[in-house]
Amino acid sequence: MSKQKLSLQEQLLQSGLVNSAKAKSVKTEQRKKTQQQRKNNAAAEDAAKDLAKQAQAAKAEKDRLLNQQRTQQEAGKQLTAQIKQLVESNRIAEAPDGEPYHFTDNNKVKTLYVSESLREQLGAGRLAIVKSEQQYAVVPLDTAEKIRLRSAEHLVLLNSPPDSHNHHNDPYAAFPVPDDLMW
Repeated sequence: MSKQKLSLQEQLLQSGLVNSAKAKSVKTEQRKKTQQQRKNNAAAEDAAKDLAKQAQAAKAEKDRLLNQQRTQQEAGKQLTAQIKQLVESNRIAEAPDGEPYHFTDNNKVKTLYVSESLREQLGAGRLAIVKSEQQYAVVPLDTAEKIRLRSAEHLVLLNSPPDSHNHHNDPYAAFPVPDDLMW
């Protein structure tokens, strides 16, 4: 007979220390433990993959939000530049020796010095006052409408024309406004 290497289990069976049923149950338990360990490793790998995917998705969302914020800031800068260009190209010069025209901006009374004809046009709604870079300017109605469409917060004063008022609902329609009324 040639000598073969016998496993410990076979040697124990031959010596009679262990019966075949006990050997089978031990072998089955070992196989179950090995399978369980493989499943746990696979589950741990799956959990790690899931965490990596979640981290990657969170990073992608954060990057998307930052990109959106940058885009909004760039759009705001372009909008401000457009408004500044509209104001500068359509500004009507103030009259330093003109009369003061008072208006409110954020509950504060501001003053521009304008001529009498500009005052009448402002009151009639043919001119408007806009704010660009902390400065006020008088612009024509069509320019004011373009600015209002881009950003209403830059439009400080735009009186509506008198004929657009609904006179039959106005309780003060019967009382004329004096010509020399200034505030």
